Amino acid sequence: MIDDEGTQLGVMPTEEAMNLARSKGLDLIEVSPTAVPPVCRIGDYGRLKYEQSKKDKDARKKQKNFELREVKLRPKIDTHDYEVKAKMAERLLLDGGKVKVTIMFRGREITYTSYGKRLLDRISVDLANSAIVERDAKLEGKNMFLILAPRQTPLGPPRFVHHKDEAAPTHEQATHVGEHHDDEHEDVHEDVEHHETPPVEGAHA
Repeated sequence: MIDDEGTQLGVMPTEEAMNLARSKGLDLIEVSPTAVPPVCRIGDYGRLKYEQSKKDKDARKKQKNFELREVKLRPKIDTHDYEVKAKMAERLLLDGGKVKVTIMFRGREITYTSYGKRLLDRISVDLANSAIVERDAKLEGKNMFLILAPRQTPLGPPRFVHHKDEAAPTHEQATHVGEHHDDEHEDVHEDVEHHETPPVEGAHA
């Protein structure tokens, strides 16, 4: 038995421990039920739950910093679809994740990489209030990509996400690495993928 100040009180009957907790206006909390005898402490159960919830939330937030999600675009994307993808990337950044923005070239499109570079420059400028460029645009095979990371302190309001309660893409809208989206009419909601964060080669605000 441990009291609310952390003092070891030794072994005592359950009823006596409960009465002691009530006399202090606190709860009797079982902290190690598998021990023999079980270990309990006197404390505020509501406060304990709140503190544990806060710790779990902080842990999840830190874990997100190691996630890299991908938003895919085509070099000839129209304005509406571009805004949908940009909004998706912005939600992910506001949720604390890093975003890999990839331009996918097909066939002869690879000869027009300058279009892809301009598109990546455009999205980095459009999301500048919420993101910094962690890795500059780079061509790998038939894909060109850059990596955006969330700003510690935003420069201004989000450009595409207008409601605080808008969440990041759901599990149904996300796919794992290794699944391909080669359909000519791919759905814009299926362009988010999870990656492990690669080493950073260079960064600028």
